[in-house]
Amino acid sequence: MACDLLEHFLKKALCAPANCAFFYTLKAMEQPLITIPRRRLMGLILSAGAGLLMGAGKADAMWSVMDVLNGGETPGNGSIPPSLRGVVGYNGEAYRKFLARIGFRKISVQQIMDTHAKAHGRIHNTLPPRQFWGNIRSTLLAVDKVCNRLGEPVAEVVSVYRSPAYNATCPGAKSHSFHLRNNAIDMRFHSSPRKVAATARDMRKAGLFKGGVGRYPGFTHLDTRGSNADW
Repeated sequence: MACDLLEHFLKKALCAPANCAFFYTLKAMEQPLITIPRRRLMGLILSAGAGLLMGAGKADAMWSVMDVLNGGETPGNGSIPPSLRGVVGYNGEAYRKFLARIGFRKISVQQIMDTHAKAHGRIHNTLPPRQFWGNIRSTLLAVDKVCNRLGEPVAEVVSVYRSPAYNATCPGAKSHSFHLRNNAIDMRFHSSPRKVAATARDMRKAGLFKGGVGRYPGFTHLDTRGSNADW
């Protein structure tokens, strides 16, 4: 459906005069009649096309257009971290708002968002697919509890969601990594990874979350897979 709609919009935009404002309706989605200038529509189509090319998926790319058409903010409005502009497009703003509503306090939304702009050579990471957005909620709230126990915020978020292509370029990453499901986070604190991992395991033992805790030389991994694991 996403590609059909993009093709429909593109044909209409290319055939319309440069200063024309034209109308369309999406009956299947029960959207009201909308007026949009040709130039703006072309920009939205290009943003969605970039999302498809960057691997965001057909549905995410189409939602990027629909969110703006339905009254959302336009891309590049300053609230998306500069490192993400041109990489995740408007959908990055939608995800940023989703994260902000979770209510964690010891990690910044920008710390999380910046991980999606990382690249290994020519392989760029992406935003998680929309169906995976909710998976990170329990993990971030668990991290917040660990931060409170440590008495310090997260100093750096190393990794959250990793696309399959990007994950394949990460040294030591498993093909079934919970990062692929947007359910895991790698992070650094001012405290040592040994202390962070021990604190997380103590809190897990107290029943505050269920998941994996991994200690690495430079960072700590935490996920909320639903069963306990240590490494």
